[in-house]
Amino acid sequence: MLTGLRKTYGDVRAVDGLDLVIAPGEVVALLGPNGAGKSTTVDMLLGLTRPDAGNVTIFGSSPHDAVATGAIGAMLQGGALLDDATVGETVGMVASLHRKPMPVAEALRRSGISDLVARRCNKLSGGQKQRVRFAVALVSDPDLLVLDEPTAAMDVQSRRDFWKSMHGFTSTGRTVLFATHYLEEAENYADRVVLMRAGRIVADGSVAEVTSLVSGRVIRAAVPGAAEAALAVLPAVTEVEVRAAKVAISSRDSDTTLRALLATFPQAHDIEVTAVGLEGAFLSLTTGADTRNGADLS
Repeated sequence: MLTGLRKTYGDVRAVDGLDLVIAPGEVVALLGPNGAGKSTTVDMLLGLTRPDAGNVTIFGSSPHDAVATGAIGAMLQGGALLDDATVGETVGMVASLHRKPMPVAEALRRSGISDLVARRCNKLSGGQKQRVRFAVALVSDPDLLVLDEPTAAMDVQSRRDFWKSMHGFTSTGRTVLFATHYLEEAENYADRVVLMRAGRIVADGSVAEVTSLVSGRVIRAAVPGAAEAALAVLPAVTEVEVRAAKVAISSRDSDTTLRALLATFPQAHDIEVTAVGLEGAFLSLTTGADTRNGADLS
């Protein structure tokens, strides 16, 4: 439970009165643009940074006590690994710090790195290092797993394998909070999405609930020869993306925009109109000057 959290760095309000309650068993995605306050929030949750105001309570304990007892496992993108230690030694060392750790072999298996047990950390790729950090986070057998950009540096297949491993962890009813820039990961794996902007929460709910906060539709079509400037001036258009002959047009009134599109570009074809997805909601809700807290939809 995070209550009234505030943290400033000079004149910058990194976190500005944040309230967040996460229920046991939830998988929560923490999203926001750079500078939104995600990393500072995670640091305060883990006890790495002391808030200027407010409180953090995890399973009835302080962050320090929760970490010390192994109730929290953390996978931080910048977490250092000992270059000369092997993967097995690294995970084993962390396991030795906890009273009831997960067997090291089990943590390695769940992380998909059993075959790397004898490899030194300085011989690992970026994606492999992320998997070692995941094993380090898992080995305490935590009730809450906190992940900061967990699939950074992973290729597409490694990302899929990682989330497959996560399914095994979350199926046991454990709680997961992850911060990511990959919106499709939040859309596919999170029970709940929390959007931050300028240190505050601007939306909180399921993917469907968050996207419902944003009105409008997206028109996708093949429009040969269309220039972005010509599409942007169509009525009710809020955003235009052009890739070769394919366009994606965000509109406040898709019917009006579509009629104008066909009148201006009668050669348009393969037309599809869809609701705004998480990416559109993210862009709409995390830009602009209004930084009031959004409603809790969960």
